[in-house]
Amino acid sequence: MAKGSRYRLPQHRRIEGKTDYHARKALVLSGKPRLVARITLKNVIAQIIIAKPQGDEVLVSAHSKELKDYAWKAPMGNLPTAYLTGLLCGLKAKAKGVAEAIFDIGLHSPSKGGRIFAVLKGALDAGISVPHSKEKLPEEKRIEGEHIAKYAETFASSAEEYQSKFAKYLEQKLSPETLPKHFTEVRTEILAAFKSGGKKK
Repeated sequence: MAKGSRYRLPQHRRIEGKTDYHARKALVLSGKPRLVARITLKNVIAQIIIAKPQGDEVLVSAHSKELKDYAWKAPMGNLPTAYLTGLLCGLKAKAKGVAEAIFDIGLHSPSKGGRIFAVLKGALDAGISVPHSKEKLPEEKRIEGEHIAKYAETFASSAEEYQSKFAKYLEQKLSPETLPKHFTEVRTEILAAFKSGGKKK
């Protein structure tokens, strides 16, 4: 372990892999709300946060589990889910008067076209202005889940493997091949709900 009077022990949240303090300082100094995206294998969380002297304040938050309120049946950690969670967060933010934000991905790897940037695309489509590189955003077909539908089709001749890989879809009586259609229906449902005040009828 490094020693000596000039050695500085990293702050504990950086050691734990929770906070990049250099990036956080730049985000906070911008003075703008942060669109924070956090993703696990099973869930997606998107929040609009502002920094205050006493600590961060969450203005709005969206969790992938909320998508069930709009009849979303697909697993809660995939790319289409990430987009819809970002869309939901963005619409909530717009309803509270938030017009712009800066993107905070924390310690997530900024993989081109990945779930992190699907969250961003959802917020952008909701009408939130966020500086970004278009090259990082996933293609529309991936957002709709077409890559998942095509992957499912490759197992058409193997029922056992198909059922094993897509058990979570089948438990919800959703055929993965129809995911793009299901995605479009749910996105339409979310947008319609916010036109009528943000609540599902």
